[in-house]
Amino acid sequence: MTQHPTPAPAAPDSPDPKMAHGWLHTARFLTTAPQLQHLPQLAVPEVAFVGRSNAGKSTCINTLTQQKRLAFASKTPGRTQSINLFALGKQGATDAVLADLPGYGYAAVPREAKLRWQRVMGNYLLTRENLRGVVLLIDPRLGMTELDEILLEVIRPRVEEGLKFLVLLTKADKLNHAEAQKALSIARLQSGGGEARLFSALKKQGLDEVALMLWRWTHDGKAVQAAADASSEEAPDQSRP
Repeated sequence: MTQHPTPAPAAPDSPDPKMAHGWLHTARFLTTAPQLQHLPQLAVPEVAFVGRSNAGKSTCINTLTQQKRLAFASKTPGRTQSINLFALGKQGATDAVLADLPGYGYAAVPREAKLRWQRVMGNYLLTRENLRGVVLLIDPRLGMTELDEILLEVIRPRVEEGLKFLVLLTKADKLNHAEAQKALSIARLQSGGGEARLFSALKKQGLDEVALMLWRWTHDGKAVQAAADASSEEAPDQSRP
């Protein structure tokens, strides 16, 4: 059964970074799911964060939401094999969801577990109906790996159909200016119709850009109207004794 969280109040079309950061700061744990069938069906837009183990995914989510331990980074990379959902919205309402997908590609994870999770993640990216955008995190010192390229190929058809996609180059503070610009140029070519940005949790680089991008992805007219329509459809059932 599709879940319909309490809709959030309408928000302006063009927020400033401060508003976008305030919205992200409302993030709170919603649920965790080891398999797709355990994920709730939601009517609000969802943005997934994906990337190799040690790409800085948990740090990125925690920095964007200004919370130290919202996204948990396991002491053993590749150990966590569940999708974690975080609700966003002020005053307890929910107008969007962030999905934290487990890191992939860690060498110590058994091959069977890798294959199982590749199937789960592939199915999620292909079939999640309310998925509005994907953020692929990459360590620019390593560049896009074979597993990253496979993921990009999986979602390319959905990107061509309108799915938002961002290649986020984390740990940008580890690069000098010339290295950073070269990595950004390469990522833009590889993004397959998406966008690319430099990001550093340490230096707070790219925070405003990414916060605004996530807000716009989840608050365009179509997304807001879909959530409002779904809530309206659910209203009669909520009034029953």
